[in-house]
Amino acid sequence: MGERSFMSKKKQDFSPNEYVVYPAHGVGQIVSIESQEIAGIELELFVISFEKDKMTLRVPTHKATEVGMRPLSSPDLVSQAFTTLKGKARVKRAMWSRRAQEYEQKINSGDLIAIAEVVRDLHRHGDQREQSYSERQLYEAALERLTREIAAVNGADEPSAQKQIDDVLISRAA
Repeated sequence: MGERSFMSKKKQDFSPNEYVVYPAHGVGQIVSIESQEIAGIELELFVISFEKDKMTLRVPTHKATEVGMRPLSSPDLVSQAFTTLKGKARVKRAMWSRRAQEYEQKINSGDLIAIAEVVRDLHRHGDQREQSYSERQLYEAALERLTREIAAVNGADEPSAQKQIDDVLISRAA
């Protein structure tokens, strides 16, 4: 993975109310920045809320970029993701367990393009063979990440972001 421009973001560049992407959980919103004393050391923490998952995460501000937390993708990156979705599915001949591991790494990388690749590669059109349970799980996880970030970037709601994605996937299959 090349160093993308978002890597240069310093901790103080994230501010309350801003939407961020946390690799393992997707899109969250910084609720506040608080200080906590832990073992005698004053720590500054981002308090990030993942409303959909009813979860709150506290991330030390100095560790934020280290753990891969990043700002939302740019509209440019979102259109790149749509271009990726339009592409032809690339399915390696590797065993499923190995492929599943790769898909999972892509989803948890927090990288929008990598996530779009998973959606593209695992998307099934009506007349294609059935998906296994684990394929379906990975597909839905990737789709949800993609949908949430696109919705957040476009300031839209998830259903309309979902429809945008569906339209692209359907047009691709046609």
